[in-house]
Amino acid sequence: MNPFTHRIRGFRLLDLVGVGVLVTIILGVYLAKTFAGRERADIAAAERQIDGEKARIRLLEAEVAHLEQPGRIERLSVAYLGLKPVSAKNEASLDQLAVIARNGPPQKAVAPSAVAALVDGAGSVPGVPPPPPAASAPVRLAEARPEIKP
Repeated sequence: MNPFTHRIRGFRLLDLVGVGVLVTIILGVYLAKTFAGRERADIAAAERQIDGEKARIRLLEAEVAHLEQPGRIERLSVAYLGLKPVSAKNEASLDQLAVIARNGPPQKAVAPSAVAALVDGAGSVPGVPPPPPAASAPVRLAEARPEIKP
């Protein structure tokens, strides 16, 4: 019995083995392409997410650049903190530097704490927002109820 000439239901055994190998190869290629397509879709989704994050980073960097503008910071410091440019009387000359170095830095004034100011009854403390207004009775909207007359 030669495997090249042996017949099963009219087909040579070699032909049946060849068809089986061909079907197996076709199925393998189909599965490989399917898995590659899924991977390609996952990679595309990750790239879209990366592009979105890069756009968000550029937007945040632009916002930081706007917020860090020296002119804007100066306007805010004058408006909200009451800061002003250093006056000439606050600057030391070369002769005064030696005296300052011998005496050490001047004593700093104690900044008022918000809690101490509230306990002492001060109306407001610089740099601390005022407390919210006292809660009043809630406003009720009119309710429409049908009146039943007996």
